[in-house]
Amino acid sequence: MIQGFSAVIFSDICLRSFVRTMILGVLITVFGKADGVKAESLRPNLLFIAVDDLTTALSCYGDAIARTPHIDRLAARGVLFDRAYNQLPLCNPTRASVMTGLRPDRLQVYDLERHFRDELPDVVTLPQAFRKAGYRSVRIGKIYHYNVPAGIGTNGLDDDVSWDVRINPKGRDVHEEGLITNAEPHRPVSAALSWLAAEGTDDEQTDGMIVSEAVGTLETHDWRQPLFLAVGFFRPHTPYVAPRRYFEMYPVSEMALPFAPDNDRDDIPVAAFAHNCPVPNYGLDEAVLLKSLQAYYACVSFVDAQIGRLLAALEDARQLDRTVTVLWSDHGYHLGEHQGIWQKRTLFEQAARSPLIVAAPGRSGNGQICRRVVEFVDIYPTLSALCGVPAPSDLAGRDLTPLLNDPLQPWESDAVTQILRPADSRLRKMVMGRSIRTERWRFTDWDEGRAGVELYDHHADPGEFENLAINPSDDHAAVIRSLKARLDAKASGQIPRGPVNPAKLWTGILTTKALDHVICRRILLRLQKLKAQISRQEFAAP
Repeated sequence: MIQGFSAVIFSDICLRSFVRTMILGVLITVFGKADGVKAESLRPNLLFIAVDDLTTALSCYGDAIARTPHIDRLAARGVLFDRAYNQLPLCNPTRASVMTGLRPDRLQVYDLERHFRDELPDVVTLPQAFRKAGYRSVRIGKIYHYNVPAGIGTNGLDDDVSWDVRINPKGRDVHEEGLITNAEPHRPVSAALSWLAAEGTDDEQTDGMIVSEAVGTLETHDWRQPLFLAVGFFRPHTPYVAPRRYFEMYPVSEMALPFAPDNDRDDIPVAAFAHNCPVPNYGLDEAVLLKSLQAYYACVSFVDAQIGRLLAALEDARQLDRTVTVLWSDHGYHLGEHQGIWQKRTLFEQAARSPLIVAAPGRSGNGQICRRVVEFVDIYPTLSALCGVPAPSDLAGRDLTPLLNDPLQPWESDAVTQILRPADSRLRKMVMGRSIRTERWRFTDWDEGRAGVELYDHHADPGEFENLAINPSDDHAAVIRSLKARLDAKASGQIPRGPVNPAKLWTGILTTKALDHVICRRILLRLQKLKAQISRQEFAAP
């Protein structure tokens, strides 16, 4: 009886599968012949979402503060990569790497002004490969590097042959730059902790206008041709600008700076800190820092709301189940870790690790979290495989589709992240930093170890507070030797052979005068605290 019942069920399933296949075949035949469209036109669309300077401050990544319901829903219908790492935590180099699928050493791009085609004029970018395969390629907003906010509304450091259409909105956030609060007036707002709780509506802001343009594209696109739609958001890059209602979601009273031991920096090499980092928290007081945190989270929720609009429009176009959606940020971001590091340009976990979500219809791993180590150079081959688009044979990364089917399967891999430090008052010469991340370890060296080494055990020390490379045990010395060999195979520790502009290794390099200003502010803050302590003691004296 049971066997007979099972046979009936099996037959029913087979029949339904056969009917679906026949219907699909008829649709392809009828519509293909009627409109002169080949069956290949039913290849998946690609929605390619980039968010600028977004760390894992997302609810789906376990952040207890962030309110990001729309990104959370995207993660729930795709695979969230919990350990995804960028190749160089600075806008231009990391975006060039993602879009070409090549590492910085191959591209020779380490700063904010060199174009990857200066070194590799014939390289085929990700959207260019899709164009060649018959996709319509549309860019709206920031995909390649832009100066923010100065480059908003322009093509930035774009790549002409990557796109059929380029759209560059420019919202009231740019026109209202004079209203922005800059906590560090000696820096431009692009590099400073700066913010504005703006008046007006979402769609008056640049990122809101970007989504409005994307919605228009989805509404008017001829779906007989597959679409590569790249949507790039400018926030939460500084200045942190979002409509006021998003600030109100995060009361300052609920903000808190991250924990770090008092001696956290004692065992960290000088080169590990970027130009702004030697002065903890820029010398700013806690009240200002908490407002900065509020503003950052406000921008995250603002962008999340725009992504919600975008996904709703894709669903309205009835293309949700025919579209591969990927969301990524160009790099991670510091929010005060290690006694006051902010922004990017470090090789610590917070800057090297970045959000990556891939939602590919029909994959058995959808709705799960993948904790395997992956790299951003893996994005290109993965999307090419998912959409059946031929990819160059020399890509540096791996196709992640096996992890989309089974996020828990064994996956032997590591991730390499680099950063270049210019010579300054702390470093007598330019220094290359390299870091390799496995599921357990992070090993970092500066100038191939001559300017310092770091080893962190993420099983015991996820905050990277104890540098095990200082007087390492025999076991830790063996780990260092093994990881260094793997690091040498993927990234050079030498100074680049290509041209580098030291002034463009970061937009906010401090002049001597500006550094003196920060140090003076820090001393003044300490004196004020000391004065307050003395006053309290005098008041309490009998």
